[in-house]
Amino acid sequence: MSDYRHPYKDLAFVLRELIGFDALFAAGRSAEPGADLGAELDTDFALSILAEAAKLGTAVLAPLNRDGDKNPATWSEQGVQESPGFAAAYRQYVAGGWSSLTATAEFGGQAMPQVLAAAINEIWQSANLSFALCPLLTQGAIEAIELHGSPELKQRYLPKLVSGEWTGTMNLTESDAGSDLAAVKTRATPCGDHYLLKGQKIFITWGDHQMTDNIIHLVLARTPTAPPGVHGISMFVVPRLLADGSPNDLRCVSLEHKLGIHASPTCTMSFGDADGAVGFLVGEENQGLKHMFTMMNNARLAVGLQGLAVSERAYQQAAAYARERVQSTNPDGSRDPIIRFPDVRRMLMQMKSATEAMRALCLVAMAEIDRRNLAQDAAARTHHANRVDLFTPIIKGWLTELAQELTYLGIQIHGGMGFVEETGAAQHYRDARILTIYEGTSGIQAMDLAVRKTLLNGGEHLLAWLEEIDRDLQTVAAQRGLQPLAQAVQKALADAHSARRWLLENAPKDPHAAGSAAFHLMMLLGYLGGGWVMAKMALAAHDNLTRQTGDAAFLQAKLVSAQFYCAHLLPRTQSSLCAILAGSEPIMALPQDQFGAAA
Repeated sequence: MSDYRHPYKDLAFVLRELIGFDALFAAGRSAEPGADLGAELDTDFALSILAEAAKLGTAVLAPLNRDGDKNPATWSEQGVQESPGFAAAYRQYVAGGWSSLTATAEFGGQAMPQVLAAAINEIWQSANLSFALCPLLTQGAIEAIELHGSPELKQRYLPKLVSGEWTGTMNLTESDAGSDLAAVKTRATPCGDHYLLKGQKIFITWGDHQMTDNIIHLVLARTPTAPPGVHGISMFVVPRLLADGSPNDLRCVSLEHKLGIHASPTCTMSFGDADGAVGFLVGEENQGLKHMFTMMNNARLAVGLQGLAVSERAYQQAAAYARERVQSTNPDGSRDPIIRFPDVRRMLMQMKSATEAMRALCLVAMAEIDRRNLAQDAAARTHHANRVDLFTPIIKGWLTELAQELTYLGIQIHGGMGFVEETGAAQHYRDARILTIYEGTSGIQAMDLAVRKTLLNGGEHLLAWLEEIDRDLQTVAAQRGLQPLAQAVQKALADAHSARRWLLENAPKDPHAAGSAAFHLMMLLGYLGGGWVMAKMALAAHDNLTRQTGDAAFLQAKLVSAQFYCAHLLPRTQSSLCAILAGSEPIMALPQDQFGAAA
């Protein structure tokens, strides 16, 4: 067993009070149109599933987290060997049906809502982030093939990906490319009903292992007639084993030695060392990057969830340590647990309140996917689709950036022992560091938010969200005792309006305006979104206390968390706005030759 415990009460509160899970699925429909789960699909049913997932997470996956960090995956000529215990854990994961939660019934899935799947995924990611990366990538592969693959490809690959018998990966970048996928050089040559691929891909998460016999790689490559740049990229399914069971012409040639997530094998994959790796086109030629974004956007939301998950794990460990660690603080030499110290309490409250805000905002975003899928008319579907698009870079960027700070605080609370690997606090900090980098760096998320999700629609989608926040705050402010909370979020909302106006006014006349403001805009909107959901949860907690329903101590703690967040974290929107309003000149003024060592 491990010391990790799933935050069941907070999850139940968010699903019931903030998401309105019962009302969202009152008709018994799941996230997939046409699926029918009947009257079972309510909050109590969802929580019963979470309770079962928590058993696997706490009893099986969490104890392997530290072991996997100390005993990472290994490479040999025979392939990659996963960390000890992972294969048995994966078999239990598959036996429990967890791999099939959100897939359609046509391919053996359970068609569960995305918001419920996200709540369950928090368990896997908190318990063992390295392990959970494997099913995370498989889920993205399922979605990409289901949306863009031919009927034959779907029938051939989806049933076993959905069941967990096979796993999936995403092969995008190469050594010369990095985030610039226009530089991809892997080639795909037509050969009858398939293609032969030759090239090498780097940073392939779970690109090889022994937990399943087959691994289904989604690979970006160029055909012989492809135009240059990103418009000449196609996507291919490239299995480790071919239909007759023979090995395909692909292999892992090395593993990266990383700062964190040691038990997650990060592979350099070589395709076509001999005649060429057999691959099958997904969708149309030269549309591969567009198709791959299905998988990438799924992964970006999932990585944002990882930021929440590792922060929750770090918080639980820090809180336990602060309750147990004693120091002499009294004249008589008696010792008190350090949780009594105001500065330790400050750090713990920052971890607690931020994690609660991250969880709530993340689940609100995931529920928007369900609302989009359940929408009964085109206008509603478009509205919720736009909201998903807007939330995606905020969830990925803000949650993972904040996770850096929260896992750092976990080490700080441990003091010198936090710097010692044996306590395990450092692992959370190291594991979290990758989150702002893979699936698109924070800068890429910020530019996506500023340009694609704001400037290209004249800021209308952002404005619609800000107006919704304003309406919600009016409801909060109408409740006696919550006016100060509402006023604090209103100040942050005003900062967001100012940032939006500045971007719309300055981007057309300054080519560096969007790039200079983007990161600060993303963080501003993240902190505002956190304040928004905290205010709404405070209102729900207040109402439950007034009616004397629910756990009074828990509800009072929700009010305190909201108050702390608005006092200590929400004011950061002001500094973000100041940086935006400073414009691009302070960022771009220094000549390039002044960076680095002086001549």
